[in-house]
Amino acid sequence: MTLTGVFLKSLIMKRACLLNINTYENCHASSIRPLKNNYLRMKQLFSTLLLLLIAGVNSFANTPQTDGKEIAIDYLNKFIPTYDKIQKSIWSLSELGFIETKSSSLLQQQLQKNGFKIEAGVAGMPTAFVATYGNGYPVIGILAEFDALPGLSQDTVPYRKPLVEGGSGHGCGHNIFGTGSVAGAIAIKQWLDKTKHSGTIKVFGTPAEEGGGGKVYMAREGIFKGVDIVLDWHPGGANAVNTNSGTAIQMIDFHFYGKAAHAAGSPDKGRSALDGVEAFDYLVNMMREHVPTSSRIHYVISNGGDAPNVVPAYAKVSYYIRSPKRETLKDLITWVNQAAQGAALGTQTTVKPEIISGFYERLFNKTLAQAVQRNLEQVGGVAYNEREAAFAREIVKGLGENDTILANAAKVKPLGEETVSQGGGSSDVGDVSWNVPTVSFGVAGFIPGSAGHSWQNVASDGSTIGTKALINAAKVFALTAIDLYSDPKLVSDAKDEFEKRRGSGFKYEPLLGNRAPALDYRVKK
Repeated sequence: MTLTGVFLKSLIMKRACLLNINTYENCHASSIRPLKNNYLRMKQLFSTLLLLLIAGVNSFANTPQTDGKEIAIDYLNKFIPTYDKIQKSIWSLSELGFIETKSSSLLQQQLQKNGFKIEAGVAGMPTAFVATYGNGYPVIGILAEFDALPGLSQDTVPYRKPLVEGGSGHGCGHNIFGTGSVAGAIAIKQWLDKTKHSGTIKVFGTPAEEGGGGKVYMAREGIFKGVDIVLDWHPGGANAVNTNSGTAIQMIDFHFYGKAAHAAGSPDKGRSALDGVEAFDYLVNMMREHVPTSSRIHYVISNGGDAPNVVPAYAKVSYYIRSPKRETLKDLITWVNQAAQGAALGTQTTVKPEIISGFYERLFNKTLAQAVQRNLEQVGGVAYNEREAAFAREIVKGLGENDTILANAAKVKPLGEETVSQGGGSSDVGDVSWNVPTVSFGVAGFIPGSAGHSWQNVASDGSTIGTKALINAAKVFALTAIDLYSDPKLVSDAKDEFEKRRGSGFKYEPLLGNRAPALDYRVKK
């Protein structure tokens, strides 16, 4: 190979090492040793090589090399063990929504140690926080989640093995979500410091995404005012920018009240609250034929009484009602409430609906999606080592899938077209996206083919697979933020698109109304 070729190869290897944790772990000093051994000859060829670079003969000719991005990437590569430890600590804690005291504190401590100013307990939620660093324009926000799910306790093994029977677990990967967001923000801080660039970075610690809607309360209280752009990510089974709207949702508890009586001795004197619940559920099930196919209604009877021989004086059923458009959702909620009143009349009970939470659908921003796509492709996917690949194959085998699906973890999907959801999940990120231009992307922290909210996810995101995913996400955050700080037009274009899509007459009205945060919604009573 010619000396020019050696130099180009060395540059390529070094840049690949910087950008991707999966290649970095195999990099060593020999990749750049030829440069040292041939210094004098290289010096003579420098002018020629520079001309070649300008002419575009290598893959980096059109990539600015003076943007200082390696500052952020170097930081993340150096501190992989730190963020591995943090994510695994949060994984072990597995704290539920609004009671993630230790998990939130771990993230706050890491940010504070790195010079961020912390405002804790915002919007009436003890575990919510805002961490701020820097000054000036633009102000970029990064979302961080950290709540677990009930009933998903699981060891980091490829078969079902709860650590605590009936205990909680990170089936949605929020242990790596929050950690990756914090890592990315601190990497951005390193860049701001060393380049002396103006700009502000904020981390929003948002509790209780799983049903509690922490971001909605923060949006309602104006916590996102003054933020120019919000960046968001989520663990998944693939690496892709999110172009799907998701579904708007309202979560309602229906409390039915009747009269207690001896179920055998004097049933005529009782009025069963459980009858009210069951009649209500039956009426809602009759609705299903007549609602849009993209809508979803699901429920669980969380309190049906205490004993069969006592007519229940109280019963409760919890409902999740979803639809891709808020306008349709509002119509469904009206109908469901009418069914509840009808059931109460028919059983001579009374009913009191209680809104627990509610989220908007997402507002897409193509400008930001394209920016993130470029950086996601540059960082790349999650590559398994031999141990991780063996683990993943066992997971896939248990799912009944072909292990060829595992290749998806290492690939980055092309940017898709904007799509309206045809059903599926909801997120309180939706409310943020209608208040600030927002973009979301996914990184393969789960084994491809795994279901959402599954023990398989808990097993993978608590391992080094989860750590690789969060570091990749942090790199995408850092690279995208640097693009935004360096290119004011990119920021203004994203904001212009946001205003156009939202509409001039838009007024934000949260779907959870004026209620205070349901801080005890995960507390067993």
